[in-house]
Formats: sequence, structure tokens, C-alpha cells
Amino acid sequence: MSGRAHLMWDQAVTGYDFGPEHPMDPVRLALTMRLVEELGLDKAADVVAAPAAGDSTLRLVHRQDYIDAVRQASAAPEAADPSYGLGTVDDPAFAGMHEASALIAGQSVAAAEAVWEGRATHAVNFAGGLHHAMPGAASGFCVYNDAALAIARLLELGVERVAYVDVDVHHGDGVQAAFWDDPRVLTVSVHEHPSTLFPQTGWPEETGGPGAEGQAVNVALPAGTGDAGWLRAFHAVVPELLGAWRPQVLVSQHGADTHAEDPLAHLAVSLDAQRAVMETCHALAHEQADGRWLALGGGGYAVVDVVPRSWAHLCAVAAGRPVSPTTEVPESWRAEALRRTGQQAPYRMTDGRDASWADWEAGYDPASPVDRAVRAARRTVFPAHGLLP
Repeated sequence: MSGRAHLMWDQAVTGYDFGPEHPMDPVRLALTMRLVEELGLDKAADVVAAPAAGDSTLRLVHRQDYIDAVRQASAAPEAADPSYGLGTVDDPAFAGMHEASALIAGQSVAAAEAVWEGRATHAVNFAGGLHHAMPGAASGFCVYNDAALAIARLLELGVERVAYVDVDVHHGDGVQAAFWDDPRVLTVSVHEHPSTLFPQTGWPEETGGPGAEGQAVNVALPAGTGDAGWLRAFHAVVPELLGAWRPQVLVSQHGADTHAEDPLAHLAVSLDAQRAVMETCHALAHEQADGRWLALGGGGYAVVDVVPRSWAHLCAVAAGRPVSPTTEVPESWRAEALRRTGQQAPYRMTDGRDASWADWEAGYDPASPVDRAVRAARRTVFPAHGLLP
């Protein structure tokens, strides 16, 4: 393996903008990159801008008629076709939609190529992680599914086993759907229970299609789950599965919307716990995948308080320069956040929480809804991997 970590960034990704009333405000991307720079993390990695994905790449996951519909909506937003999920409340059409979406996809695909070919130790595209987009439709603020496209490109390059671990608060439905019947891809999603949150999928019984049984793994956690439960669930499922699967590449999605302050969901996770999972994914990549790790962003709608700090930590972990939880947020960045959003920014890099949990080996508690969620996931898929539930 040669080279340093790649941090994928092109200012033009902030053109992925659904409008001023939409919760996915691109300021979250601009503020993240500014915080990365203020912390000097851009000097610890190679900042790389890749070209937009072309149609041949987009067709690895998406139908050509859908790509054409996105391009048409991009040129004439008022004529967007809602049958493709475009021009809806969640996914309003906007000028340049195709170009911005294809650019984000291009960053993730190029990052995957660099990791597989050994040109980068790890790679991060925090503008990516748009995991809800389907082959023929936009969904859940996502137009092109860059995570699925990156995985599909890895398969095209000859990778035989890819693990995708999604810790966004929402189920990674689009990635699961893309590889439902593909035994080369293991998708693991740890998310809020579908009975209380979009997209109402990600039940433990969803385990993969014919020939790929046990390749889709869903840990559906009850609303209100905090650090100890979230970390216990992650560690009770992900490391053991990856140890059995032995992926050649790990792709992880780190939506920041699990945080207690996120306005669109109902988990109660801290930045300290999010950072701990990032560090674990980094370690798992080295233990199971020869260090090949592509880390993506995703959801996250507390655009000042949470998202920039969370993804700055992701960049820091990938670059081998982790930021101490006690680090103060640079005052110059706080001033910039106030200027751009009118919001007061936090003073330190995490919430100061104790990101600890009780290991699954300590024993199953049938009265715990978190433990019941973990056991449901383990029972449905662990035997398919030769593991005890």
C-alpha cells in the first residue's frame, strides 16, 4: 500500500442543493471542509478532486431512463417527473441536479478505485453516503447512490468480497436493494427501527435474496437508544460478521443523524460514540481487509452543532491523526459558522460523553429492547455465516 489517505473534495459538491427550506443544507459540507482545514487535517491527507461519474459508471447501478430523467430535471426543474422520485417534497428538482449528483458519485467511485489499487491508505468522501437512491428513482434526499456505485465499481475491478457497514440513523435501503441477490456483498445496517422512521425498511427478517441468504443484515434499534445501547449493538454484530466474511474492502457510511440533536430522527447518540465507531471501522479495515477502507458521510441535519465535527473526526481517523475529544473548536471556525448560518457553534470537538458499553458476551437481557434487536439480527443471519446466534 502506498500513498496517504485521500480526502475527496471539490467545492462544486455544495451545488447539491435542494433549496433554502430543505433540511439537507449544503452548508454542512462547506463547514465540514472548513473545519478540516482549521484543524490542519488537509495537510495530513491528500485532498483529491475527481471527475463526475459518466453514464457508463452510473449504469452500474442506475437505469439509463432514470439517468435521462435526472438530466432532464436538471435542465428544466419545473418539468421533473415525479414517477422517478424527482420534483417531490423529499427530492425537489434543481438546476444542475445531474451534474452535482454525478460529481458526488464520481468522488466515491474514484476513492474506491484508489483504495483498491493501493494509491491511498484509506479514502473519505463525506459528501457521499447517499444510500437511499434506487436504480430507477430518487429517494430520501438521494439522487445517485454513490455508495452502491463505489461497491459496484469494486466488483467490476475484480473484488470478490465487499463489506458495507451503514450506521446512519436511517436504513441503508438503496445499497441493500442494489446487492440483494449478490453473494459478493455483505450489507450491514444499524439504524432506528422502521416502525418509527423512514424508509420503513430494515427489518431483521430482510436477509438477502436467493443465493445471497444472510448477506443483508439489519439491526433495528428502538427510538431513544443512546450511546451504550448503540455501541453494544454495533459491537455485538459487526466485528464478528466481518471476521467471518473476511472482506477485501470495507465501505462504511457514517451518517451523523444518529445524534441526539438531529431534528429528523429519534436516537440519542453522542459525537463521542460516533467517533468511537469510526475508530472501530478503521481498526476492522486493518484487521479484516488489509487496511482498505472507504468511509462516506450520509445524513445529518444539525448542520452546525453536529455534522462538521462528526465528519472532521472521520477525516482525522482516516488520515491517522485522530483529534482528541477535549480539543477546542477553533474560534475562527466558530466565527465562520456564525457568519454563514447565524447559529452559535459548539466550543469543543465532542460532547464529553463516556462512550462505553457492555460487551455482548456479558450476557443477554431479554428485558432490554436493544438486546432483543441484537438477538433478532444475530438469529436471522449468523447461522448463514457459520456463527452461533
